[in-house]
This record gives sequence, C-alpha cells and structure tokens, in this order.
Amino acid sequence: MVKPQPLPAPRPDVAGPPPDPQADRRRAWLIAALIVAFMLVNYADKSVLGLAAVPIMDELHISNSTYGLISSSFALLFSLSGLVVGFASARVSSRVLLFAMACVWAVAQLPVLFVASVPALVAGRVLLGAAEGPAASMSMHALYKWFPKDRRGLPSALQISGAALGTLIAAPVVTWLISAFGWRSAFAALAATSVVWSLLWWRAGHDGPYGHTPAHGAAPGSRPATRLPYRRLLLNGTVLGSIAGAFGASWALALSQAWLPAYLRTQLGMSPGRAATLISGVSAFSFVLLLAVSPLVDALTRRGVPSRWSSGAPQGIAVAVAGLAMAAFPFADARALLLALITVAFGAHAITFPLHYMTTAAVVPAAQRGAVFGIVAATGTLPGLIAPYLTGRLLDSAPSQSIGYTHAFLLSAVVMLVCGLVALIAIRPERDVRLLSPAG
Repeated sequence: MVKPQPLPAPRPDVAGPPPDPQADRRRAWLIAALIVAFMLVNYADKSVLGLAAVPIMDELHISNSTYGLISSSFALLFSLSGLVVGFASARVSSRVLLFAMACVWAVAQLPVLFVASVPALVAGRVLLGAAEGPAASMSMHALYKWFPKDRRGLPSALQISGAALGTLIAAPVVTWLISAFGWRSAFAALAATSVVWSLLWWRAGHDGPYGHTPAHGAAPGSRPATRLPYRRLLLNGTVLGSIAGAFGASWALALSQAWLPAYLRTQLGMSPGRAATLISGVSAFSFVLLLAVSPLVDALTRRGVPSRWSSGAPQGIAVAVAGLAMAAFPFADARALLLALITVAFGAHAITFPLHYMTTAAVVPAAQRGAVFGIVAATGTLPGLIAPYLTGRLLDSAPSQSIGYTHAFLLSAVVMLVCGLVALIAIRPERDVRLLSPAG
C-alpha cells in the first residue's frame, strides 16, 4: 500500500486565510508613511520645473512654446513606462520597483547641474517621466498589499495626499532655494532627497499579506476570483470611467504644474513668494478634501452603500466641478473670487486619484491589479504629454498672453467636464463584477 503523502503547506501569498490584521499593523502604517514620503518627493520632482519656469526661461531665452515642449517631454515615456512596469509588477516585488524608481529620479535631476540647456532639461525630464510614470499606480499597488478592501480609503487618501504635501511643502521650500541659491540648487536638493528615501525603503519596504489572493480581506463575490482576459477588464464601464476621471484630473494637474506658477506671476502680478503661498494653499485644500472624503468612502462601503455612489460618483462630480470653476476664470471680476475659483479648479480634482484606483480594484482580480493599474495610469495620465505643450502653443499664437490663457482654460474646462460626466455615468462596480463573473 502506498503511504499517503502529506499535502504541501499552502503558500501564504497565494492561499489560506488572511493573517490577523492586527499582527502587522505597525508595519503596514510604516509602509504607508514611506509611501506618502515617496509621493511627496515624486510631486516635488514634477513641480520643480514649473516653480523655476520664469528664471529658466529668462536665463535660457526660451519661448512659451519651447518651455511647453520641455514640460511636455516629461510625459514622453511616462505612460509607456507605467504600462510596462504595471505588467512587470506581477513578477517583480514592489520593494525592488519603488527602490529602482527613486534611484532613477535622483539621476534624472543631474543633467542640468552640468549643462544648463534646453537639451539637458529635455533629457532630464524624459528620464524623470519614465521613472515616475509607474510611481502612483505601483505605490498604490504596494499599499494595497498591506490593507484589506474595506480599510483602504484612509491609506489611499494618505498616498495621494503625498502629492498635495509635495506641492504644499515643495512650493515654499523650492521657491526659497531658487531665490536664495539659484534654480539649479532645487534640482540638486531633490536628487539628494531621492537617494535618502531609496535607502530607507530598501531597508524597510516589503510586500504585504494582501498582495495575491482576492479573498484576503474581501467579501465573497466582491470581485472575479480568477484571471480574466485584459480586453474584458479594460472595456468594462467601471475601468473606462475610472480612466476618464483620471484623465480629467490629470489634465488639471498637468496644467497646474507646468503653467500655474507662471500664470500667477505674469498675469496676476504676484511675487514668487506670494505665488508659492497660493499654490501651497491649493495643495492644502486638496489635502483636507482627501483626508475628509476617503475615510467617508470606507465608512459608506462598510455600511453596504454601492460603490457606484460611495466612490464612483464623487470622482466624476469632483472633476466636473473643477472644470466648471476653470471655465469661470475669464468671467471673475473680483480678485478674491478668481483666487477661490483657482483653488477649486486646481484642488477639487485631487480626490479622483485615490477613488479611481479603488473603483478599478473593485472589479479586477488582485493577481492582475498591478498590470491594470499600470494601464489605467498610462492612459489616464496622457494629459501630461498634451496639456503643457498645447497651452504654450495657445499662448504664442494668441494676440496676447491674457487671451492665450483664456483659451487654454476654456479648453481645459471642456475636457474636464466631459471626463467628469463619463466617470459619473460609466462607473458601476457592482454591475461590472456581475458582468465579469463566469456566469455573467
């Protein structure tokens, strides 16, 4: 008689009951803190060019179109790298991916320290964009490995708030560095910061227990339990609506990072310090919204409110409201009203970023989540390639800069309104989970 062989112990990353959420709680929040810092550095890197736009344009004698081209070059490989790394995340740990990204960020800041020229700026921005393309999606993927489905609202908000904090902190600090030591000093400081973060992450960053099994921390039937064709995943309404929301929000973000500092200085006559203060105020508004909305989403989810209303509708409404505020810029006569509209237009869309990841994750198997996050990020962030350069062209072709900015803001408002409406209508996670299920 053949002696029965003992069954192999189930691998904790692919099967078995979820671990006690309290066991690694401190580690989970340590990871969350490091990821917030990661996003802070990420957005400081993105915003430094816009904050230094005026002195760079003056020193290098470049036109609005050329500056817009430099800013848009950041997005040349941004979407492609997000797509490639998204698929790689199924085989490569988040620890390695985020460490490599931060190291490349540091290298990308170096060209302008040796040769201050348009080609050097373009080279640095292209490399930085390639390394930052997967940053938001992969850091969110890493974060989701440490928190179950009904506890992701606050961590997601904190991850995205790193962007708001990046601008909130970077705007005054980077502006001070530029004013006191020249614009190159800001690039050097950010390179050093990236190196420090990468060393801390390599020591502490590890993949969490919720990384591979859909059942871990999720209610039964909450999402498809098997791998599905990517065509089916990408063509369902929830993912398409999430992409639309991200596209509209990213349009406002790209416009803010590339042109808002220059607009405040050249059209509203603000000093560098006052412009930085206003930009920090916009980021503070975003930060408050993020901390208020995402925990509310978690609470609504635990009470059984459909995801369409708890996390789908808010992102569509946020993008549409931001678009309406931007459309009102040319008609705001009072300065205080204009500043309030600027705050809403460039701050209200922020809640879309954590929510569009949550709605996407609701219909995608965990094993395919990183890849789909990469695809959503790649398509949703295309405005970074379009908006800065298009705005520069509008400024150079208009009879005056004031008219050029009006045209740019009205065009942006239309894009954001359309995207907000698509997200509002298309995002229906519960319906799409049923359609993607084997019986659907």
